[in-house]
Amino acid sequence: MNDVVRERPPFNWPALLMFGFTMGIALTVVPWFGLAHGYDAAAWISFAALLCLTELSITCGYHRLFAHVTYEAHPVIKAFFLLFGAMALQNSALVWSAGHRVHHRFIDEPERDPYCARRGFWFSHIGWMLRNYPSGELDFNTVADLRRDPQVAIQHKHYFKIAIGMNIGVPLALGLLFGNVFGMLLLAGVLRLVLSHQLTFCINSLAHIIGIRPYTIDNTARDNGVVALLTFGEGYHNYHHLFAHDYRNGVRWWQYDPSKWLIKALSWVGLTKNLKQVPWFKIRRAMLDTQFCRANLALARQAGSPRLQEFRELIAAEYASFSKTVASWTELREQAIADAKRALRDRWAHSSLPGRLKALEKSLQLQYRRMQLVTAQLGTAGS
Repeated sequence: MNDVVRERPPFNWPALLMFGFTMGIALTVVPWFGLAHGYDAAAWISFAALLCLTELSITCGYHRLFAHVTYEAHPVIKAFFLLFGAMALQNSALVWSAGHRVHHRFIDEPERDPYCARRGFWFSHIGWMLRNYPSGELDFNTVADLRRDPQVAIQHKHYFKIAIGMNIGVPLALGLLFGNVFGMLLLAGVLRLVLSHQLTFCINSLAHIIGIRPYTIDNTARDNGVVALLTFGEGYHNYHHLFAHDYRNGVRWWQYDPSKWLIKALSWVGLTKNLKQVPWFKIRRAMLDTQFCRANLALARQAGSPRLQEFRELIAAEYASFSKTVASWTELREQAIADAKRALRDRWAHSSLPGRLKALEKSLQLQYRRMQLVTAQLGTAGS
């Protein structure tokens, strides 16, 4: 391990004090007050509502809108995400996005990935914020587009005022409204903030350590359904790190991704638009690529097996079929794009291209199932 990883930089005292203070209150004063005085329904409802609003502002706003620009949003929606994103107390959208874009660019590189999972669970979960590590140094050149956004610039300039106002002012106002100021500050203020932090941090830690990798094995990111359930759909991390420009994280109909649902629902009323979506063929191609990688790794471990040559020929034949299907799909897509550029939409609608593309997608789906059987026989399925 190199010197960058071994060094002990100075503590980041603002973060240490903030995390220590809020966690201490959440573990002591919050349960004490609950046992001694109890929390009314208004406090619990406010706690749940503000937790959802702050988490969705991070997932839909900070992450999918600002960091990855997977869609466009109406200024009112952007303002909402910036306000409640500040309430999540995870820094300004500009700072958050700058670090996150570096994470994607240098994923798993200990010297440059700000919250590299290869440095351990603690580091990727919270440790990276407790010291001023060189890997965490901000590079605002990565967010030149966001610096030109007036709403993002205003939130960044006045971040601390907004964050304090949202974290103290909103629970205080709710407490005055419902006649339980201290209980509201503890539940909708402190406990909500601590839980929001820990849930979000699970994406950087657990979603890089525990789960499956159906789309790529080139990095540590994993799909984890439990993390997705806890983080409003952000747990499908293996997919996200391969297709970061897709507004969805959970691409299957059965995958829990309320952030995706919210973004889509807002598009129906004109508050979001230009939602970026990866074609299903490309997704299936990535899954098959991963199957071939697993199969080849398994073959390397099968030296001396009496069926080694049989598996080699089978995988070679499947890969040749795969390459032919991808080449055909690429050719058809290029033809479709050329037709669109020539404004021949009627010709496209009445041509055989859509049906041929669907047939190729079906072909990849069937081949994926065949490769699942092959990798199962090689002992690699589900690894």
